[in-house]
Amino acid sequence: MKLLRITSLYPTYIREFYRKNHGLSGKSYAEQKKILDFDAFGWSDYWLHALSPLGYEVREVRLNVEPLQRAWARENDLPDPASMKLEEIAFTQARRFEPEILWFEDSSEDLPKRIRSEIPSIRLVLGWAGSAIPRTDIWRRMDLVLSCAQESVEELQKAGYPTVQLHHGFDPRINGRLTDRPKKMDLSFIGQLMREEGFHRYRVQLLETIASKIDIEIFSPSADFDWKDDGMAILKAGCYEVARMMKSVGLPASTIKALPILGKAAQWPSRPALPANRKLKPFMKPPVFGLDMFQVLRDSKSTLNIHADSSPVFASNMRLFEATGVGTCLITDWKRNLHHLFEPDKEIVVYKSAEELVDKAKWLLDHHRECEEIASAGKKRTMKDHTYAQRAEQLNVLIMDKLRK
Repeated sequence: MKLLRITSLYPTYIREFYRKNHGLSGKSYAEQKKILDFDAFGWSDYWLHALSPLGYEVREVRLNVEPLQRAWARENDLPDPASMKLEEIAFTQARRFEPEILWFEDSSEDLPKRIRSEIPSIRLVLGWAGSAIPRTDIWRRMDLVLSCAQESVEELQKAGYPTVQLHHGFDPRINGRLTDRPKKMDLSFIGQLMREEGFHRYRVQLLETIASKIDIEIFSPSADFDWKDDGMAILKAGCYEVARMMKSVGLPASTIKALPILGKAAQWPSRPALPANRKLKPFMKPPVFGLDMFQVLRDSKSTLNIHADSSPVFASNMRLFEATGVGTCLITDWKRNLHHLFEPDKEIVVYKSAEELVDKAKWLLDHHRECEEIASAGKKRTMKDHTYAQRAEQLNVLIMDKLRK
């Protein structure tokens, strides 16, 4: 069974990856992909590795990794590989591979539509939605949408799209790529801090509350924001308010839409927020991705997990399995389904408030042996129930059921 997975990576990660691997962009497609896979960012080659034993031939396309895609175009004699559109390269990869299953993880509607209509081998199209569902109509192109978040499953099902839950997992190969050394950080937090509706407002508020009470090291892209970013956010917020005022006085939507900048601002779902919180700046360090992120987790005695605002009820994010997988004591926010994944306060540590978080974080620092025992139990549970080998078995059942219908 041939499965093609088309995805996009964070632009910030792509820039950092090629900066760190100087000269790699001029190497062959195979060399670039090998190092990119090894770095273990996002899903990396986890699904390829996990699905292959089940009889799948998996091909992965990173749609927006330009040096990688252009290397493939050069090596496969595509016309004008230096300037052709990246979507055209991806389509050619799909056409030559002739997959039966397309797993599409990008917001472009045109590409999956074209693949489905022009590549007759396609039998099934899968999609993916995290906890924050992108505002797009792409779901109508999918036969089945997968999501880690039960909130997203319910919302998409309500909208009429066939959606099922599939949790994230952990790839045990990562542990062999990390340096085994004494843990040097008491408590870490790794993640985005986007103060926009549906993203990380609660996360920012919680970190503000606890940062002055416990020793925490915060690794986030927000550490790189400066006064220019603040100024741009203030400008956008002003445009948003002006557009709202125009709507309130009865100006026709078509007139507002035709206005430069304000037309776009009128479509924003909420008022843009500042990208970083100045109160947290003293505690913040530059972001870490891929193996660097896993090494920070490995070097932490405990690490903090705070779900996004779009996951108010159910536990679902990647950090649950990444942190426990590398053997770090995870401190995570309580969610209704958490006990189905881990045993609270035995395999992971759970908090329901800032005060409880501070108390438990301090207790763990004072009880090294207990902290290590929880970390060890969490890792054992992840290796037993939450690897991508188990997720691949679950995915295979979903695929086979869908193909039989």
